[in-house]
Amino acid sequence: MRNAVESRPSRSREERPLRAYTSAPPDTLLFASVATLVAIGLVMIFSASSAVAYALHHDTAFYFKRQLIWLVVGLLCAYGAYRIDYHVLKRAAPYVLVVSILSLIVVLVPHVGVVVNGARRWIGAGTFSLQPSEFAKLALIIYLAAMLASRGERITRLVDGLVPLCIRAVIMALLVFKEPDMGTASLLVMTSFAMFFAAGARIAHLLSVVLVTLPLAAFSALGSPYRRARLLAFWDPWKDPQNTGFHIVQSLLALGSGGLLGVGLGASRAKFFYLPEQYTDFIFSVLGEELGLFGALFVVALFIILAYRSIRIAIAAPDRFGFFLVVGCAATIVIQAFVNIGVVTSSWPVTGVPLPFISFGGSSLVVNLIAVALIANVGRYRRLSLPD
Repeated sequence: MRNAVESRPSRSREERPLRAYTSAPPDTLLFASVATLVAIGLVMIFSASSAVAYALHHDTAFYFKRQLIWLVVGLLCAYGAYRIDYHVLKRAAPYVLVVSILSLIVVLVPHVGVVVNGARRWIGAGTFSLQPSEFAKLALIIYLAAMLASRGERITRLVDGLVPLCIRAVIMALLVFKEPDMGTASLLVMTSFAMFFAAGARIAHLLSVVLVTLPLAAFSALGSPYRRARLLAFWDPWKDPQNTGFHIVQSLLALGSGGLLGVGLGASRAKFFYLPEQYTDFIFSVLGEELGLFGALFVVALFIILAYRSIRIAIAAPDRFGFFLVVGCAATIVIQAFVNIGVVTSSWPVTGVPLPFISFGGSSLVVNLIAVALIANVGRYRRLSLPD
């Protein structure tokens, strides 16, 4: 079966230094789509969080100002990620993975990890905290990109090619699931499989891994009555609209009341304590209510543009590591975006993942900006038509 593996640069090209490739200007469409998403996110965070911010902190712009601070931090980190030689990450990949796994273990230690709403996902104190699971996504992408670049066609073999990499991904996913954070854990798995497919792993092997791990995943996800109720609520949220289906019902009501053009920016009614997590996981519902179907489709189009430009950059990547790095970074952003949109439209089980660049959350914003910067970093170079 022919797939994305045919677009990878050859091994001989991988050996060439970056100076052997033409330097390309920054991808305008990529930067424009991300900048627009960030701008929309700031506006929507201010609108969606104003009622909660005033009730809890007597400041309608409380969460907006915090997001601005994280945006500055994210832009500084992104600039550094854009300017470095990305091959440094290939050499550092094993150490990045180990540090990430250790941070995921530390966050589970009582009195060290910060507990919010029953979940132990953060490290920090006071208003400053980091979410290691967000950085774990980036660490796993870097590690898998390095391993896939060096393994070459071995990925087509199951035992010594695909399985060892799956074990690393599953270990990280299980640690994140333990927090519990089922949404991010599933994103780690889905991003890994996207990278394996792009590397040329056999479909039969990928399905075999799924069939082997599916019983354990189903038992873990459905073993808890609370998680089982949340997962199955999307089938019929109206069956229990005041309990398990409450999030989805309120989300659908908000989206439906927006119509084609929306009720107007800042005029959402759902944000006034009807819709839970209105400025994080369910901010797209408020966006759809205020900006309507056209505004929601515009946001979806921006993520499609980001995916399209990333694919173009990956195809023209100067080496295999760059190819897989772009695929992983783009996959984690786009998959997360459409999972979030699927949740708020009752098309996907409630998993609790934010909408990239738009939902409130410092760690998520910083990691996504770094991921885009790494995509743009690889895009600074394009392959020359040189003989092998």
